[in-house]
Amino acid sequence: MDIDTNAGNDTHEIATFAAGCFWGVENIFLKNFPPEENKGILKTTVGYTGGKEEATNPDYETVRSGITDHAEAVRIEFDPSIVKYDELVEFFYRTHDPTTLDRQGKDTGRQYRSAIFYHTPEQLEIAKRVTADVQQKHFEPIDKKIVTEITPAGVWWDAEEYHQKYLDKNPTGNRCPNHRLHW
Repeated sequence: MDIDTNAGNDTHEIATFAAGCFWGVENIFLKNFPPEENKGILKTTVGYTGGKEEATNPDYETVRSGITDHAEAVRIEFDPSIVKYDELVEFFYRTHDPTTLDRQGKDTGRQYRSAIFYHTPEQLEIAKRVTADVQQKHFEPIDKKIVTEITPAGVWWDAEEYHQKYLDKNPTGNRCPNHRLHW
């Protein structure tokens, strides 16, 4: 369990996103911002957040069942001197369909919702601004509405070890076709 009340410090900040299956979300961020290439992402962790307060220490099976209300999410430690939070938020929108409520592709349920879990008031303002820009540029022209939740980051629970960088460990593993660059 991790309650992150101070996301930023002198060397890194935290961004937390949910956009369907956390395997695909983590994978696409790491492919486009590989830590070994110094593109700003320092570390990723997949896990669960945004659930019911009484649902402590959730595991994959209980989250998957929908009873905890947690989202499968990715927590990104990043260096803001290399990549800015607004760039990560816009990239997040490029990598899934933020207009589908509680679903990505065949994955349905609140655990697969589109959400930005902000850690600071500045992140909240940036998330709102980028969401409005993306809505206007990419979704108004096709008459769709972003349904992504923008909500405070709360308690974070790391997913089981076998989920961490799952698609790197299992290259033939299940890949959601929605986790790709949409523009």
